[in-house]
This record gives sequence, C-alpha cells and structure tokens, in this order.
Amino acid sequence: MEQRVLVASNRGPVSYEFGADGNLTSKRGGGGLIAGLTSGLAAVGSGDQLTWICAALSDADRAAARQQDGAGVNGSPELPVCMLDIPQHIFEGAYNSVANAALWFVHHMLFDTPNQPQFGLAFRQDWDAYVLYNQAFADALAVQAGHRPVPPGGVRALIQDYHLALAPRMLRDRADGRPPGLRIAHFSHTPWAPPAYYQMLPDEAGRAVLDGMLGADHVGFLCDRWAAAFLDCCQAFLGADVDLADPVAPPDPLDPLDPLNCASGTAGPLARVSYRDHVTEVAVHPLGVDAPALRARAQADDVRAHIETLGRAAAGRRLIVRVDRTELSKNIVRGLAAYRELLVTRPEWRGRVVHLAFAYPSRSAVPEYRAYTDRMQRLARQISEEFGTADWNPLILEVKDDYPRSLAACALADVLLVNPIRDGMNLVAQEGPVLSERGCALVLSREAGAASTLGADALIVNPYDISETAAALHEALLMPDAERQRRSAALAATAASWPPARWLGDQLASLTP
Repeated sequence: MEQRVLVASNRGPVSYEFGADGNLTSKRGGGGLIAGLTSGLAAVGSGDQLTWICAALSDADRAAARQQDGAGVNGSPELPVCMLDIPQHIFEGAYNSVANAALWFVHHMLFDTPNQPQFGLAFRQDWDAYVLYNQAFADALAVQAGHRPVPPGGVRALIQDYHLALAPRMLRDRADGRPPGLRIAHFSHTPWAPPAYYQMLPDEAGRAVLDGMLGADHVGFLCDRWAAAFLDCCQAFLGADVDLADPVAPPDPLDPLDPLNCASGTAGPLARVSYRDHVTEVAVHPLGVDAPALRARAQADDVRAHIETLGRAAAGRRLIVRVDRTELSKNIVRGLAAYRELLVTRPEWRGRVVHLAFAYPSRSAVPEYRAYTDRMQRLARQISEEFGTADWNPLILEVKDDYPRSLAACALADVLLVNPIRDGMNLVAQEGPVLSERGCALVLSREAGAASTLGADALIVNPYDISETAAALHEALLMPDAERQRRSAALAATAASWPPARWLGDQLASLTP
C-alpha cells in the first residue's frame, strides 16, 4: 500500500559547492547514516512518496536552499530533498554546542570530568537554539506530512539521531491538521549513556531529550546495550512505565562480551514505554551493509587505481588498515600507540608491515577535535621518525577524505583495526570483510556496537588497553591464511545479513498500526 515516507536528519544525501564559475554543483553527502538511509530508501518501493528533510550545512547549501521551488523541494525526482536554511547562529548553537559538544560527549562518555562539562548561561542560550532547530524540522515535517492527498498507507516520519531528539514530541504536539495515519519513528545511530553518566546533563535538558524521543511511536537503537540504557534513563529521569517485552538476560561473568549486554545481536522490540498517555515501542535494529552494491562500487576504475597505488606503497608487506573520521570516540591515538608498541615489542615486524591510517577531518569547529587531530599527527610523525628507514615507511597517515581510496585500503587489508571507545555500530568493521580480496582479520573494540554481531569471528579488545591491542595485532598478523579467510568470510556474511533495506524496512513495518 502506497505511503508517504519522510526522513529528517541533520546531514542530507546531497551537499553543494560553488564551482569556479560561481554556479552550484552537487555531490553525495557523506557518513554512515547517509549511506545506510540512502541504500535503505532505494528498496522502500518506487510507489511510495519520499522526501528527505535536512539542514543546509554550508554557504553553498544555503544558496541551494534559497533556490528551492515553492514546495521547498530540490534534489533528484527519485529522492526529493527539502533543505532547511536555518539561521547560522541557531545552527551553530544547536549543532556545535549542544548536539556535538554536549549530547555526543555524554553518549560516548568522553568528558574530562575534572574540567568538563560546565553548563552555565552560555549552554542555556545554546539550548534555546537547539529547541528552535528542532522546531524548524518539526514544522517542515508537519508541512510535508499535511500535503494532500494523503496516500492510503498514511505518512511515516523517520527522524534521525541526537540532533533531532526533541522533534518527535514537537511533531506529535502539532495535532491541528495532522493527517490521519501519521506515525513517527526516531532512530539513534550512537550509543546511549547509562543513567549515572547521562545525569551530567542539566535536569531540564536531560528530561526534554527523553520526553522528545518518547513522542515517537517507535524508537530504535543499533544494539541491545544502547536500548537498555535508554530504558533505564526513561525510568530514572521521567518515572516512565517500562514494560519489557523480552527482558535482557543477566550477564555471564565468564563471557567477556556478555557483561556488555549486547552479545545477543538480536533485533526486534525490547519494551513498551508508557509516558504522558502515549505508548512508545523501543526496539533494536542492527545496521549492516549492502554487500552487492559495495562490492560493485569497489570494481570501479577509481578504486582499482587506488588499489594499484597502495599495493605499490606496501611493496608486498602486510597491511594493517584503519578508516575513521578524526573523531574522539574512534580512539585513533591509542590505535597508533598500539601499533608503535607492536614495533617495540615485536621487532620481527619491522620492515614487514605497513599501517595505513586514514583519519578524515571531523568537527574542526570544536576545540577538542582540533587538539586531538594535532596529537594524532604528532604521534604519527614520531612513529615514522623512530622506526622508518630509507626503504620502509612504517605508517601512512592521510587526513583527506577520499572514499574510493578507503574502499581500496579495505580490499587490501590483512588486518583491519577498529578500536573505538564507544560506537553505535561501526560500518567500517563490516565493510572491511565484505571488501577484502584475500581475507582480513578484524581487531575490534568490545565497545563498538558491531561487537554484538561480529564478536564471534573478530579479535575483541579493550579499547583502553594498548598492550592488549598490540598483542591482538600480532595475533592477527600471524593468523594462518585459512583461518583468516574463514573468519573474514563469516564476518562478511554476518554484515550482509543486516542490509540497510532490512534495517529500514523493519522500522517502517513497526509503524504499521
């Protein structure tokens, strides 16, 4: 049955640049959220009405937004995009100060607590901007939802991530003129903090985020652990009634994964939360990769050219690969320190291994991110200076975003290092084995959501333990070819079993009354 599907996210599937002639040119938006949603929407059905609502992130985006037609829609006919020209000061306060410097830090447990956070007058002003930012999205969703005629299958609003935590409640509260059959979902692509850490947020902000998300009919997370933490917060801070549909089993102290409460890799409803005369279903929807599309992309000429270039740079040596944004939670500095410790404690690998570390710029407007990038680059230089020789560069660090090169690196990897402090899921951990041309060993942090589905075939590490990570790299490099290939094939099969189409389709199905 035909339905209207509305997606709302901070970043959209398209971004704009000014060309040399001053005209606007478009390119695909980046990031795992965009990749998953774009792939999932492609399988929703050509008969459905689709619109993606996002924020203008640059001056070129804002110029494009001002050129939108009367319906506020641009982009391709298959996936129209409504880009919101939110005033710069509101966007900055909402995005940089609240979403990325407060909510992201809380959910990834990143604060240097003797010094941060400090929630004073400036935060309250930024919080007002966050409210206005969410209102802009709720207003746009309401306009798109109210277009007539409403299709027989009704309207489905899919609101994404911590940037838009207030929007579900705001949309629900716009009762006047609401079309029949409007159903709202919110999905978190990040971890969720346990109550003891979540309570660092100012009380009014912490409660507002939870209340906003409970305005949805369906709230989704990437693994059991994050969903369980959300439910705990709903009880602790709102006094909400939580009815567990499938209680999480108590942890097994003999299983190093099970105490994380995310080892099951299950999907489906965990609980129903009753609050303010409304019931919200909370569920788990793991997100994997579109394996056929990913492999097809890896056969393109630009990727094959990078494979040749990187292969020459490796000169027959083993390759340890990582591909990340320069994001505090990705734990790049400890990963580099672990590689250095490998070379110190296992000198037999000197001259026989190269570490390709692709760490693309992220959130340079946040001071902590700029400082972290500087630390990463300093350590990389130190490793090259300490161990490099005339005919061996032990570390190739790149900080320029290059998607084809990233695919090429994954195809060549003997070892893939994914060691985040906390991560909602982590698509690279899944893309690497799918792309691997001769099988790769995966060294994976137990704090990545992907550990819930990939843990059985990866080498699991404590992301804070540099020595353990170095030992895991050594084990991965020594792994017999047959064992590495077996594990890699199993990892790829698991990643492919949760394709974006299934991830998104399950959420849409959950919104059917």
